[in-house]
Amino acid sequence: MGGGRLYSLIKVFLKPIQVVYCSAVARRNAAFDRGRRVVTFDRPVISVGNVSVGGTGKSPMVAHILHLLVGAGRRPCVAMRGYGSSRRRDGRSDEAEEYRAIFPGLPVVAQPNRTLGLMELFATPEGESVDCIVLDDGFQHRRIARQLDIVLLDASKRPLEDEPLPIGRLREPMASLRRADVVAVMHAEAVVEAEVTRIVNEVMALNPGVLVVVGEHRWTGVDVLGVDGFQPVSWLAGKRVLPVCAIGNPAPFLAKVEAEAGDVLTPIVLRDHDPYSTRTVRRLIRSATGAEAMVTTAKDWAKLKSVPAADWPCPVVRPRLEVFLRSGGDALAEKVLSAAARLPE
Repeated sequence: MGGGRLYSLIKVFLKPIQVVYCSAVARRNAAFDRGRRVVTFDRPVISVGNVSVGGTGKSPMVAHILHLLVGAGRRPCVAMRGYGSSRRRDGRSDEAEEYRAIFPGLPVVAQPNRTLGLMELFATPEGESVDCIVLDDGFQHRRIARQLDIVLLDASKRPLEDEPLPIGRLREPMASLRRADVVAVMHAEAVVEAEVTRIVNEVMALNPGVLVVVGEHRWTGVDVLGVDGFQPVSWLAGKRVLPVCAIGNPAPFLAKVEAEAGDVLTPIVLRDHDPYSTRTVRRLIRSATGAEAMVTTAKDWAKLKSVPAADWPCPVVRPRLEVFLRSGGDALAEKVLSAAARLPE
């Protein structure tokens, strides 16, 4: 049986499940639209999320928003689901460790019940100084009212042609973009300009009043485990490297390693939020023998940095990833700072 026919048969089998799933999503959204069970905090909330499963680059965008807020003198906190914490040996969240590394002292709530976590934070002296909240992966977490909804789309995944779960990767139908205030079309560097334009036009047809920004992720340098400071990206040029990652969408990371390094060994791609057990670390150490560097992501670095640098047969390297907005950056900054200054009603 050909692959196309098999896929068609699987879709036929999954279609009734998809209908039930979409119906449940619609009922849930309708309840939140009526304000049922919605919690409003006494300080503004900015949500950064997406409509699909897998990685769209939320963490760099959240970091970008935090830089805007901190630079304007705001005192934000971050609230997130805390993915990966249950499988890590130290019980801490992957993304939470990323934010703490970039913003030392930043209050981070990482637990499934973000409402309760925020209430507990605000009952502490640390929480009293917080004047705005950034929700990481908050688009579907509608229990918390927000002043600004930012939604990310991955341009490399043809997002507007995708389908809801379980056939496709969408958590909810694309029509949900109508409740977004900002849509960020990311990974624009991975597709031709005509595809970016097509996505932007289709988003604006769905939601004529939305601000659409176009962005990409850029490496601005690399950190080397056990070495102070950071190196230019050109440090990787000509080197034999081993890429290692455990993220939702590894393709952009692996493509960038191919572009910047010399000889690239077969990548080791683990499941999203892998806890990097002792057994896995030993495997990586064996695999890295003969490489001149092992390149990993910020999320993975947060777990691997606890392994002494001397235990690795080569340097362990983390690229510094930042959001670069091709268009709409000033308008986004204005919306973010305006939302952060607007007290909830």
